[in-house]
This record gives sequence, structure tokens and C-alpha cells, in this order.
Amino acid sequence: MKTISKQLALTTTLFALALGLQSCEQAEKEKTEEVEEKIIVESDKPEYFLLRPEVEKAYGYSHAVKIGKKIKISGAVSMDNQGNPTAVGDIEQQLKNCYADLEKILQHYGCTFDDVIVENIFTTNMPLLVEKSAYRAEIYKNNFPTGSWLGVKELALPEFMVEIELEAYKSD
Repeated sequence: MKTISKQLALTTTLFALALGLQSCEQAEKEKTEEVEEKIIVESDKPEYFLLRPEVEKAYGYSHAVKIGKKIKISGAVSMDNQGNPTAVGDIEQQLKNCYADLEKILQHYGCTFDDVIVENIFTTNMPLLVEKSAYRAEIYKNNFPTGSWLGVKELALPEFMVEIELEAYKSD
């Protein structure tokens, strides 16, 4: 009888331990799922960046938005911090000014031009842009991104000859 009681006690103890272990594993699994869900939700939350807050608020746009690992950067034009056109009539300097602003935005997100996957250039003078486009090789040292060059009738202000928008992918 004592043997049966001992076996019954041992069986009951083992059953209780197994049940407890299973509860711990289930709780840990639920906790892991909650953390994974939180990470996914937080990474999809848009992060906005304003390069020139006063100008961007006045015109109603954000210069960049990051969602997850993708960064969409609005078209950069050659302007000063008050929104006044710079390098009027000089498309090459306007290109350089655009890329300088774009670099600041990329750096804000810990990126470089190597992280750019799409570049779209809008210009009011395509032949002149093509003539001065060699400067891009100084920007994109490894690979050129995908993109389009579009000739347009006009940009936001008549002094702007070029506008460049980017998309970047931030790998960790």
C-alpha cells in the first residue's frame, strides 16, 4: 500500500510539474508574440522629418517620411533656409545645392547615397541637365539608383531649373 501511495504521490507531483512547465511555456510564447507584434507595429509608424520647418509648413509638405526601412524624400530644389531660390540660372549649382540638401536628410536617417534606390529628376531644361549630369558620378560612387528624368514646363517657382526626389532603403 505504501508503494502505491508513493507511486501515486510521485505521479501527481510529476503531473503537476508538467502542467506548471506547460503553463510557463505558454506564458512565454504569449509574451514573445506580444513583443513581436509591438516591434512590427512600431516599425510601421511613419517618422516625419522637416529640413526647413517654416518653409515646409508654409507650403504644406514634409521633406521626408520614413516607414519601416523605406524613406521617401520630397523633391529638393535650390533654395535658402527662407525658401528663396538660389543659383538662379545655373543648373549645375542648382544640382549641387539639391544634392547637399538631400545628403542632410539621408544623414538624419543614418543613410548615404549608397542607400538610395530611386532617384527622379525633374527639369525645365533637359539638354542642359544632360550636359551637366556628370556631377552625379561624384554623388553615386558605387551604383546608380533606378529612376526617371522628366522634362517639365515649370517647377514650383520659375527660378527653379531642377528638382530631385529620392527613395532610400535603410538596411540595419
